[in-house]
Amino acid sequence: MKNLLMSTAVLAVCVAGPNAALAGSHAETVVPEKGMEADMVMLPKFLGILPFDQANRGAEEAHAELENPGELLYTGPTPENSVAGQIEIMTTSASQGQDVVMLSNNAGEQIVPSAMAAQEAGTKVVTWDSPIPSSEGESVFVAQVDFGEIGVVMADMAHSIMDGEGQFAVLSATPDAANQNAWLAAMGEALEGEKYANMELVDTVYGDDQSEVSYNRALSLVDKHPDLKLIMSPTSVGIVATAKAMQDEGLCDQVKVSGLGVPAEMVGYTMAGCAPEFALWDFVDLGYLTYYVSYLIATGQMEGVEGDTFEAGRMGEFTIETDPTRDAGLRVLMGPFTV
Repeated sequence: MKNLLMSTAVLAVCVAGPNAALAGSHAETVVPEKGMEADMVMLPKFLGILPFDQANRGAEEAHAELENPGELLYTGPTPENSVAGQIEIMTTSASQGQDVVMLSNNAGEQIVPSAMAAQEAGTKVVTWDSPIPSSEGESVFVAQVDFGEIGVVMADMAHSIMDGEGQFAVLSATPDAANQNAWLAAMGEALEGEKYANMELVDTVYGDDQSEVSYNRALSLVDKHPDLKLIMSPTSVGIVATAKAMQDEGLCDQVKVSGLGVPAEMVGYTMAGCAPEFALWDFVDLGYLTYYVSYLIATGQMEGVEGDTFEAGRMGEFTIETDPTRDAGLRVLMGPFTV
């Protein structure tokens, strides 16, 4: 188990660090006033997977801690209807007078009209996990880690597993997933470095964040690329499905698996040698921090502009900053990777 923990990248929550240094002209730190009422919606990409349930647990913890008498609703679409379902729930939330929607965006720019309409109706939109690429219709994005750093971590894990040479492929979620697209773009930039000169990314496919689809597409990658040494999957659904496919087919000695996964779901594959290294952050903390940001903005205690500094309970002090990974938009950065 000690080796497993050492080979698994986890997220260390940054309490002060770089956030404390970005306070700008907003010198006063906002300390949340408890007991103010706000009806809040937690809207993941879809229901039914552990990371999003963990994020909701974090939101529930913050909801109780802040003694919000309003409702916290956890709702989402099915994986098969994720894009249309998110748009519908966003529209419905605004028409119902919800104060804020906390969105893990799986609809790319398609969510913009409904998000902008929600804002115009008085419903704030705070994104987490996966932002709106253009930031239109979004108040602020709560980023789990710096997206550029995720790309470097994935490139380094691939380099370590492949001993710096050979072919690998990517099995991602969907073409519209802004977070995964940004991570893969950052990984692509990292791969241009001399360190990775003998590594070749030969293919990128999408499993739609559905287990069966991901399983079958992982096997198709192996059939298509007989010299494949690694499949990198930056999605907790895809990495489990890929590892299971390699294990079921007896391919773990030939094709390794890495990416972003939940330790509780990956431990067996790591012990079996199928997935020697993977990474993730704490989704409970991500949900908790997202709730604090959303509560402060929805109750008018914080404007939600660049330089706003606030306290987020057990996680400490954070500051809203310009998002350097997008052309526009603001973010709250939860913390860096610790590998």
